[in-house]
Amino acid sequence: MSDVRSGTSAVEDSRFRLLIDAVIDYAIYMIDPDGIITSWNAGARRFKGYEEAEILGQHFSRFYTDEDRQAGLPQRALDTAIREGRFEGEGWRVRKDGTHFWCHVVIDPIRDASGTLLGFAKITRDLTDRKMAEEVLKQSEQQFRLLVQSVTDYAIYMLGPDGRLTNWNPGAQRIKGYRAEEVIGKHFSLFYTPEDREAGEPQRALETAKREGRFENKAWRLRKDGTRFMAHVVVDPIWGETGTLLGFAKITRDITEATEAQQALEKTREALFQAQKMQAIGQLSGGIAHDFNNLLTVILGNLEIVRKRVGDDSRITRLVDNATQGALRGVSLTQRMLAFARRQELKFESVEIPALVQGISGLLRSSLGPSVILDVRFPPGLVPVRADVNQLELAILNLVTNARDAMPDGGKIIIGATAQEVCDQPSLPAGAGQYVCLSVTDTGDGMDAATLASAMDPFFTTKGVGKGTGLGLSMVHGFLEQLGGQFILKSEKGKGTRAELWIPVATATSVDALATEEAEAPPVHQLCVLVVDDDNLVLTSTSLLLEDLGHRVVSAPSGAQALALFDAEPGIDLVITDMAMPQMNGAQLAQAIRIMNPSLPIILATGYAERLDGFALELPRLSKPFTQLNLVEIIASTMK
Repeated sequence: MSDVRSGTSAVEDSRFRLLIDAVIDYAIYMIDPDGIITSWNAGARRFKGYEEAEILGQHFSRFYTDEDRQAGLPQRALDTAIREGRFEGEGWRVRKDGTHFWCHVVIDPIRDASGTLLGFAKITRDLTDRKMAEEVLKQSEQQFRLLVQSVTDYAIYMLGPDGRLTNWNPGAQRIKGYRAEEVIGKHFSLFYTPEDREAGEPQRALETAKREGRFENKAWRLRKDGTRFMAHVVVDPIWGETGTLLGFAKITRDITEATEAQQALEKTREALFQAQKMQAIGQLSGGIAHDFNNLLTVILGNLEIVRKRVGDDSRITRLVDNATQGALRGVSLTQRMLAFARRQELKFESVEIPALVQGISGLLRSSLGPSVILDVRFPPGLVPVRADVNQLELAILNLVTNARDAMPDGGKIIIGATAQEVCDQPSLPAGAGQYVCLSVTDTGDGMDAATLASAMDPFFTTKGVGKGTGLGLSMVHGFLEQLGGQFILKSEKGKGTRAELWIPVATATSVDALATEEAEAPPVHQLCVLVVDDDNLVLTSTSLLLEDLGHRVVSAPSGAQALALFDAEPGIDLVITDMAMPQMNGAQLAQAIRIMNPSLPIILATGYAERLDGFALELPRLSKPFTQLNLVEIIASTMK
């Protein structure tokens, strides 16, 4: 019976050995109590590189690294197995060729029935691929962590599924002002404005990220100190391998400076567009006013001649006078258009503002009515300004009239002035220097922001159809620009309006020389006058007015023809030429005539203030539209 059992045991041992030898993914071998290798399977041969004949009888410590051997790790593993009944661990081991591999090791002690230690069973598994993958992942995570921690221009942090913060980078601390320990574990809605929290914006951001895979937005956020900053926010959901929501990745960038720069750029573009629009309208208005002045010159000139020739027929003279009044109203309109276009003829004088306002105060009060109180406040010793008296009076009348219209139920208008010094103030584009700020303030309805922004645009009016041209404020604006000052309008709805005229202070060199007292003009003798104008109607009208005065007229419709006539008519005593003509303008014609006859008097007739230079600045100017009396006066002063 014992032989049978012995045979069965031998068969089982043989089968067990075949099983062990068939395993190639694990190194399974026996070592004796001293650590000497006593068996070796195919798996050990495959990934450790030793044949059975090479390794049997060798100490198992040869698989350990030099460092581990010096540290006594092989013996410690056996001692642990003896003491605790098992040793398990991971570490680097060495193959026959000297290369290292990472392995998982299990060592079990083997004892007989009496408990005597017979040796150890050792199972080793090669985990190098897994270890390398872990190392790569660990290195990648470390690099990513270092990357995130080194970013200071972006707030990068994680949120749990419930929106609570789980980490915090230096960029988040720099932008939002919180340290990590102050915010980790708190809900990210802490950074939202109260109005956004009330509107449910934080939760909407997370729901959008979950539903659409991403949330992106620009909005105001709060720093720790309570200040606001414009943020560009991106929220991405983080999903696990099984589709479970693990949380959210949130990136926030402070774009306050970029936003402010963009807003400043848009304001600059808007201001440039406004300036270009005003310039274009100004050029259009100036051109229209120039052509209209030509027409008015013809109308007024012919009306004057008709008025002199109709005799005493009251019916006809009344019609002529009405037509003349209508033409004069047209003159007033063109003057406003030229003022807006900054092309009106200005006579710069030293003006005492208190005296000027006092001189028209009667007219002002009579136009206001009993329900409006006019209060004039000027400090003593106010310095004079450099301005055109007539245009400044007209500007004040315009502003007072506008103030009256803004107070239909009555109110108060205050006219005041203060001396001011400008030293490169950004809020006042006028150049540095001395100014007088003349103000007209009312207690009327005021204007909202939209109305105020358009108030100085030409032809803009709130008075209704037929109640205003819309040129009053734009005329004041153009007049002040032409003076070298500035017009500022301030108003709030329900709080009245304040109009400020910043006018340069007069100096000895900034005003025109005052004309000396002239003796009575000498009698007008018959002259031969060369009249030049490209507009045939103006040419004919001017010729008729001169002939009516007893002068002989030679006319030419262009500069070239005028030069030809000048050669053919040696007896010309005076030249009156239009300024704005094609091919050769009045200044160029005058220059050519002066070369041929330096002493010949020349008068420039113009519908608006052109930019002249050289000797043309010294020539007498006849402003269109002109009357026969204007012709008499300028001829007398020129021919003296």
